[in-house]
Amino acid sequence: MPINIPNLITWLRILLIPVFVTVFYLSDETLAPHFKNLAATAVFLLAAITDWLDGYLARKLDQLSAFGAFLDPVADKLMVAAALIVLVKLGRADAIIAFIIIGREITISALREWMAQLGESRSVAVSMLGKVKTTFQMIAISLLLYHQHLLGIDCQAIGALLLYLAALLTLWSMGYYLMLAMPQIRKSKI
Repeated sequence: MPINIPNLITWLRILLIPVFVTVFYLSDETLAPHFKNLAATAVFLLAAITDWLDGYLARKLDQLSAFGAFLDPVADKLMVAAALIVLVKLGRADAIIAFIIIGREITISALREWMAQLGESRSVAVSMLGKVKTTFQMIAISLLLYHQHLLGIDCQAIGALLLYLAALLTLWSMGYYLMLAMPQIRKSKI
């Protein structure tokens, strides 16, 4: 495992997951609900920023590595899955929406792994549609974590709407990646 700044930032994102989850397990006497929401949102936003930052620094510092390319999406998926599970537990997100998003992530990860084994990983590389989906997810999750009104905006209502849109984009992008992989799927004997 190459030790470089981008990989360390990715590991930081993974280490933030238990911090994020622990916030909601603190008693209300230890941390008032409003501050739990605020702290969890801050940790999640920090993780989202590190997602952008590690990729930027890897390119800027010419510290791209196969391990970093593997670890970065794993860290993203773990953080998103943890946040969605917490949101479902809190009653702020629909379990079926969480299942769609997490299920898509597992499916596409498996598809990319399979395509990489065939030497075709470029054909299912991250697309602009995937980036838009991720942006909707991150904004929706942040709003649902915050949960309260902010400057007169109902974060729960807007977050729920954006999460449904993210789920639709999730299905659309999954279909897109499956379509790209279809020639290889047809060739295989599965």
